[in-house]
Amino acid sequence: MIRILSVAAALAVGATVVYAGTDVVDQRQRAMKALASAAKAPGAVLKGEAKFELDTIHSSIAVFQDQVAKLKDLWPEESNEGETNALPAVWEKKSEFLALFDKFEADVKTASEKIQDEDSFKAEWPKIMSNCGGCHKQYRKAQ
Repeated sequence: MIRILSVAAALAVGATVVYAGTDVVDQRQRAMKALASAAKAPGAVLKGEAKFELDTIHSSIAVFQDQVAKLKDLWPEESNEGETNALPAVWEKKSEFLALFDKFEADVKTASEKIQDEDSFKAEWPKIMSNCGGCHKQYRKAQ
């Protein structure tokens, strides 16, 4: 009887860890998708495909501020398996990886304060976006 209870408890704990890891993976994937979506309008402005509108840019920055603040906490050890595009380097170099989010957050904050017109947008937005590419090159599976 004790053996059966021990096995049942171990299975329940294991299932909880897998579920928690899956939930975290889903949360970070949703955050990344929100960032990608928020980057579309500013990207179109930089490419000359859309007119600069300060309110639109600041709306995108607000999404970045919200999502970047969440992302740093979405990389627990149990989330390194399953359907994730994260490379093992995330967990092998975790402190370096998480430090990138501090820089990302600081760049977004700076851009939020400095972007007041199209010229300041063109100077600051690429700094934000460089964070995405820099992280994806080292820590994300090629798509």
